[in-house]
Amino acid sequence: MTEPTKPTKPTGPAEATGPTDPTGATGPTGPTGPTGPTGPTGPTGPAEATGPTGPTGATGATGPTGPTGPTGAIGATGPTEPTGAIGGRPELTATPRNKGVDEAVAAARRVITALLHAGDRSAAEMATVAERLNAVADHLEEHAPAVEERMVDMWRGEGVTRHDPVTGPENALAPPLRLHGNADGSIEGVVVLDLPYQGPPGYVHGGVSALLLDHTLGVANHWAGPSGMTAELTLRYHRPTPLFEPLTVMGRQVSVDGRKIRTVGTISAGGEVRVSAEGLFIDKQLPRPR
Repeated sequence: MTEPTKPTKPTGPAEATGPTDPTGATGPTGPTGPTGPTGPTGPTGPAEATGPTGPTGATGATGPTGPTGPTGAIGATGPTEPTGAIGGRPELTATPRNKGVDEAVAAARRVITALLHAGDRSAAEMATVAERLNAVADHLEEHAPAVEERMVDMWRGEGVTRHDPVTGPENALAPPLRLHGNADGSIEGVVVLDLPYQGPPGYVHGGVSALLLDHTLGVANHWAGPSGMTAELTLRYHRPTPLFEPLTVMGRQVSVDGRKIRTVGTISAGGEVRVSAEGLFIDKQLPRPR
């Protein structure tokens, strides 16, 4: 920088063009403008373009794909059963509880199925098993209320029951089938049946299919609006219904004519209808025990 100040001495005398010259002298400071080429070192500023590597931070914006995780929460649509109640529509199946009678009933279902799987040829000490099970039954009978009192308790309230032999979490005979309502007015549920429900070898007993459909058609009426008692139930067995495979049980109300309600339903497996049903219901209810 002190080097350029030496040339300024000659140029001052050469022109002596007046004080305006000093402003010219500022012109020499213009050569310092060549230091502006050091501005090209500003291209090292493009090294700041390495800052665009910061945009690789924007790949962090792929984090927003994390919101797709909430779409996983759509799996929470599993609670579509309660959505019936949330939308002002009735609940279709009692919610199981992980304590009390529900827990004991779930254990009883295991016992029933395990006994059938074990059979006569099992190495299990069946005499000991029978002794223990009888002890459990004795304990329960000792503490059970009177039948009349229990009936009142079973039918308490106006909602879904907890004891029916298809969906009831308090009933060890129930698979249990869990039903939910669909937007088109139908209802359905999926269940896998084991050996306790066997009829022909490896297939569901026809009477069990009738039980599942009778109940499901009744619940379909409850979901659609008017409901009542079964007057007629006509079943067609298209092909055997397998055990150990997911079965889709569906019901839908099709018409209401005065007190007469007509409803249809199916049991399907592997994409094929195994049993179909047509039901006639009468809009009448029996009083609940009080």
